[in-house]
Amino acid sequence: MDCMLRLGIAALLAAIVLTAQQLPDVKTERAAPPQPIAYSHKLHAGQLKLECTSCHTMPGEGESATLPSTERCMSCHQTIKKDSPEIAKIAAAHAEGKPIEWAPVYRIPEFVFFSHKKHLGVTGVTCENCHGPVKEREVMRREKDLSMGACMECHVATKAQFGCTTCHDQR
Repeated sequence: MDCMLRLGIAALLAAIVLTAQQLPDVKTERAAPPQPIAYSHKLHAGQLKLECTSCHTMPGEGESATLPSTERCMSCHQTIKKDSPEIAKIAAAHAEGKPIEWAPVYRIPEFVFFSHKKHLGVTGVTCENCHGPVKEREVMRREKDLSMGACMECHVATKAQFGCTTCHDQR
């Protein structure tokens, strides 16, 4: 085999390995990532019965759910637990106009299109289907399989579309 061809094949294999290492591992359960501010989903979603969309808005077309803004947090916490050290961190960031740098818990590869709006518009589909029993969690950790196989199983079970361009949109 020609030396240049071998080098080309080796470079291609190295590129494939490096690219694969960069993709988020969507199957493995993971511990909760450290967050800049302690936040209890069990308290807010469980005990206080706040809906997910109370904090995680879906602006524009509603395709993506956002992480809460300091403005959203402070709409309640100007008066509630305002002396808490954790709330003081939010208040300080809000006063400075800085967002909280929340660590993402669930991520899918950039080449996958996912619409929260379409999924939550399906009867019987809730946030818990993909994110687990949020209302029971003090802190969020990835505990659900979001691999292509798991998504396809769900689409088959719910008789949803599952052709390639359903998720791998040609945008």
